Amino acid sequence: MDKIPMTRRGYDALDAELKQLKTVDRPAIIKDIAEARAHGDLSENAEYHAAREKQGFIEGRIKEIEGILSLGEVIDPTKLSGAIKFGATVTLLDEDSEEEKTYQIVGEVEANIEQGLLNVRSPLARALIGKEEGDSVDVATPGGRRGYEILSVRYI
Repeated sequence: MDKIPMTRRGYDALDAELKQLKTVDRPAIIKDIAEARAHGDLSENAEYHAAREKQGFIEGRIKEIEGILSLGEVIDPTKLSGAIKFGATVTLLDEDSEEEKTYQIVGEVEANIEQGLLNVRSPLARALIGKEEGDSVDVATPGGRRGYEILSVRYI
């Protein structure tokens, strides 16, 4: 299988979520199931069924995170330089609205556009890869074609 690129911050966030699920959430749900089971008839016990459903979600999320972390390849952007690549923090000027936006190009699992974390597989990130400060890019977006000028590229 392919490696999943991610920043140290993204890896650590997933690792912390995994520890929370295993050490806090899993034991709590096991306790909830035991309490609900003590209430008697399981066929009509809504608490029991809700707890079992939550347990299924927790176990599924644990397996998902373990899979991601096992394939994770942590890339340290501070050791990179030059043209835009994974981990770059890029400041762009929208050529239509004259609005400046700053994004860091990150892995799929840690992407969050509201926080300025741009999925490496997104159309904008793919258009930026390989470009340098001062270049312009045209990107096909759901809202139509957009033009951006690259104002700065940093690896922080």
